[in-house]
Amino acid sequence: MERREEQRGAAGAGEAPALDFTVENVEKALHQLYYDPNIENKNLAQKWLMQAQVSPQAWHFSWQLLQPDKVPEIQYFGASALHIKISRYWSDIPTDQYESLKAQLFTQITRFASGSKIVLTRLCVALASLALSMMPDAWPCAVADMVRLFQAEDSPVDGQGRCLALLELLTVLPEEFQTSRLPQYRKGLVRTSLAVECGAVFPLLEQLLQQPSSPSCVRQKVLKCFSSWVQLEVPLQDCEALIQAAFTALQDSELFDSSVEAIVNAISQPDAQRYVNTLLKLIPLVLGLQDQLRQAVQSGDMETSHGICRIAVALGENHSRALLDQVEHWQSFLALVNMIMFCTGIPGHYPVNETTSSLTLTFWYTLQDDILSFEAEKQAVYQQVYRPVYFQLVDVLLHKAQFPSDEEYGFWSSDEKEQFRIYRVDISDTLMYVYEMLGAELLSNLYDKLGRLLTSSEEPYSWQHTEALLYGFQSIAETIDVNYSDVVPGLIGLIPRISISNVQLADTVMFTIGALSEWLADHPVMINSVLPLVLHALGNPELSVSSVSTLKKICRECKYDLPPYAANIVAVSQDVLMKQIHKLTQSVHPSHHNQICPGLTPCCVPQTSQCMWLMQALGFLLSALQVEEILKNLHSLISPYIQQLEKLAEEIPNPSNKLAIVHILGLLSNLFTTLDVSHHEDDHEGSELRKLPVPQGPNPVVVVLQQVFQLIQKVLSKWLNDAQVVEAVCAIFEKSVKTLLDDFAPMVPQLCEMLGRMYSTIPQASALDLTRQALKRKPDLFLCERLDVKTVFQCAVLALKFPEAPTVKASCGFFVSPMLTPEHQPPLHPVLLCPGLQRTELLPRCGEVEPVGKVVQEDGRMLLIAVLEAIGGQASRSLMDCFADILFALNKHCFSLLSMWIKEALQPPGFPSARLSPEQKDTFSQQILRERVNKRRVKEMVKEFTLLCRGLHGTDYTADY
Repeated sequence: MERREEQRGAAGAGEAPALDFTVENVEKALHQLYYDPNIENKNLAQKWLMQAQVSPQAWHFSWQLLQPDKVPEIQYFGASALHIKISRYWSDIPTDQYESLKAQLFTQITRFASGSKIVLTRLCVALASLALSMMPDAWPCAVADMVRLFQAEDSPVDGQGRCLALLELLTVLPEEFQTSRLPQYRKGLVRTSLAVECGAVFPLLEQLLQQPSSPSCVRQKVLKCFSSWVQLEVPLQDCEALIQAAFTALQDSELFDSSVEAIVNAISQPDAQRYVNTLLKLIPLVLGLQDQLRQAVQSGDMETSHGICRIAVALGENHSRALLDQVEHWQSFLALVNMIMFCTGIPGHYPVNETTSSLTLTFWYTLQDDILSFEAEKQAVYQQVYRPVYFQLVDVLLHKAQFPSDEEYGFWSSDEKEQFRIYRVDISDTLMYVYEMLGAELLSNLYDKLGRLLTSSEEPYSWQHTEALLYGFQSIAETIDVNYSDVVPGLIGLIPRISISNVQLADTVMFTIGALSEWLADHPVMINSVLPLVLHALGNPELSVSSVSTLKKICRECKYDLPPYAANIVAVSQDVLMKQIHKLTQSVHPSHHNQICPGLTPCCVPQTSQCMWLMQALGFLLSALQVEEILKNLHSLISPYIQQLEKLAEEIPNPSNKLAIVHILGLLSNLFTTLDVSHHEDDHEGSELRKLPVPQGPNPVVVVLQQVFQLIQKVLSKWLNDAQVVEAVCAIFEKSVKTLLDDFAPMVPQLCEMLGRMYSTIPQASALDLTRQALKRKPDLFLCERLDVKTVFQCAVLALKFPEAPTVKASCGFFVSPMLTPEHQPPLHPVLLCPGLQRTELLPRCGEVEPVGKVVQEDGRMLLIAVLEAIGGQASRSLMDCFADILFALNKHCFSLLSMWIKEALQPPGFPSARLSPEQKDTFSQQILRERVNKRRVKEMVKEFTLLCRGLHGTDYTADY
């Protein structure tokens, strides 16, 4: 009762004077909820009704709302209120009222057996909840009593109505158990009791299902009731008779769906694998459905074929290991596997002509895992049986992966094309997995078929067949190391022979070449066989994604072998960029979109993204050239963009030139991301890689940055208030810092000056992130005379108060960002070689770097107040860990200052929240000052304190916080 009253008080706080929870007022609120057109009034009514349901008065008005003269909406609310009271506040009910409450519910259920079905269901749920709360001690034979009471002949309700009401009650009882809030120890007792009570349920269900006179509605309800009970992990052998009856009911179209659900639920229970004899009896029943399955496929009955496939897959997928172990029954299980194979290869194109084949893919994973888990001798036997099956599976999957005719595909909706794309991805994943079972022979098999297809002169081949075989190669090569395969040279030789007359086929050719880029790096003599195809495809806007991504892979993996082709690659790429072939958003073909932009739909490819990838490809390519060649190519490549940027810098800011500026800055930053003449990235890729000697002289990226810095400053001066432009500018330097490492040193003074201008205008997340990255790579940045540490500090404090979470996180990270691990730290400036100066956070360095220490001493109190304001309620609770990190850093590195600041800051009444008492604030400050080691404890303290500040401490709303 205490908990309920507390919740009522919390719910009603701050509202207008609450109405009395009377029948009349509840009816008015329900009318307002259902019929008032004003959404605010509806919300108020719903909130009030939720309070009414948990109020003590609910015990009184619920029964009155169930009166026969009330409309179903009102009766339903009364029944729901009873369920809530029984399920959530059972402890409030005196034990001497259990029997009367049970009797009242039985009476109401009997009355509504011939009334509203939705009200009947809610009353059954209420009685089910009561039964679960009373079982097993207070009501030991609950289910048997229910059956007996509803079979009584003296009831005013007809037999069919009583039967349906009983079945509804028996159906919701296990469902209510699954969602009940019973304590764990009680749940175990009740589960055991329900398992025993099964003996009172299943004979009744068998009788009703097999009785010829049972109407269809009763038999359907029986199947649903059985489906509900088997999820209580009833022993499978106890369900045999009902499962067989459900198989018989599959011939009745009205009972088909309910029968499928019951059978699938019964054989999918984890415990079912213990009952092998019963599982073996089920195989003939499933195989007996093959004629019905074939007829459904021939007649286009997708629902029936889908349901039968679900049954076959449920038996095979859940119990393949148990059935494989029954060696003497291997032929019957193989027949089941072949039935599932038929479902995998069901005629028609997914998802337009069929939706069944996708259900089977997981089965093939499971079967393969189970076969490969056997000891070597037994595994060899099963491999002999099932390797041919898996080779057949590959043929079936590649056939299913084929595109329809161009004409047919043109009529598909965008949603159907997207589903087909996902389906092909699933097939690709399956083929990759099957490689573990079939090994190199799979690649040889695919190569032989492709070779015969391309060299045969007997009949013309379809592009769909060729594309599917290439797609199979690509699926395997993307994830499996094919460098030692003896068929790849032949495949590379076959690719130029493919007659490409279709976009989908051209896309797959490109992606296949991209998947083989690592192999090309080991066999550079073959690059010239495919590179012309890729460069030719670059000029086709329809192949934008596939051609650009493939060129990028080749340039990344084969860069040391590309100098002979560099001039041609740069010329073609420059021509493509100048003609803006890839500038507009391109649609990615459904079959390959996942390889480029995971998570994006084909219509959402970011604008100009292909241009950015092309610049990254050129960065990889140029990295392997001599410095003079790099500078020469850079000049011709970026000069047109610099000239355009100069013109844009003179114009008055507007949305049109903003997009152009962001695009050009993006091109530069993506180029600098991969243009690594010092080959830092190679340091982490193994010692066997061929690496060029580190070039002497200025770094080309630094040369370019110094040349364009004034221009970027000019652009920035006009767009300092625009987050997108500032982000694009920061991206150039952030990516350059990551690539250049210590080579970035000549740019530090200019970067410091630029950061100061950004901060003095408005702090933005991108600028804070750039500062953080620069500090990670160049820890001596704080020592730069041109960096105004005070301005940066103050702007970072200001950014803590911004509403955008990314900005707040970036600002918190600026104060306490994690240090680099030693193996990733760049060479340090001599002045920073002492251990204390090798950190990149601001606060931990306040004792070692004079400018930082001075700023923290002068403005640290301002930082603390901003943090306390955020904790007090001005920031989202999801950000509390970030603010706790700042408090922990202050306490660890500025203890004497913090101990003085925190007492002063918390002294004013009402700060940081009017809900806090002086004692609570004092306790918090003492807790924080005591904890200088355990960061996790500080986070817990901050979370608890912010709940106190917000008035949420101890409420159910924050139970999981």
